[in-house]
Amino acid sequence: MVKIVFNSSPLIFLTCLNFLDVFLESSDEFYVPHSVCVEIDRKQDEASAFINKTIAAEKIQVRSSGLVSLVSRLSDRLGKGESEAIALGLEIQTDYIILDNLAARREAMRLGLNVKGTLAVVKKLQADGKIAIDTLDALYQRISEINFRVKRSVFDAIFED
Repeated sequence: MVKIVFNSSPLIFLTCLNFLDVFLESSDEFYVPHSVCVEIDRKQDEASAFINKTIAAEKIQVRSSGLVSLVSRLSDRLGKGESEAIALGLEIQTDYIILDNLAARREAMRLGLNVKGTLAVVKKLQADGKIAIDTLDALYQRISEINFRVKRSVFDAIFED
């Protein structure tokens, strides 16, 4: 069984794209740190309501990291949610962590974690036949509309195959 830790932005973006439910339809174990739940709750919108409903249905487990000193050190450079997600990933020996922030991704990799981003999840869902993407142009337009910021060249490199 694969263990996966989420930070807030991938949860929000996958929800806005209507892909979170599809991604969670597996026997994998999904985790989110308590501080990420706090971040998501700050914005009372459809995405936060959906994520909270998903957590209440126990599709995602909420955990706080016991690695308090690591969270504190990471919080000097990263957000609280990213810091706790990285610490939780190390603590539970996650198979991978889903982060979009470049600084957080670099720190997680430096600490030995396998990192994936929102777009890697979308690509995997497409490759597994779980979602259909009409065109990459349409997908890029859609992610732009939900304020997911990525250069087109990076987007194209991810979906190249």
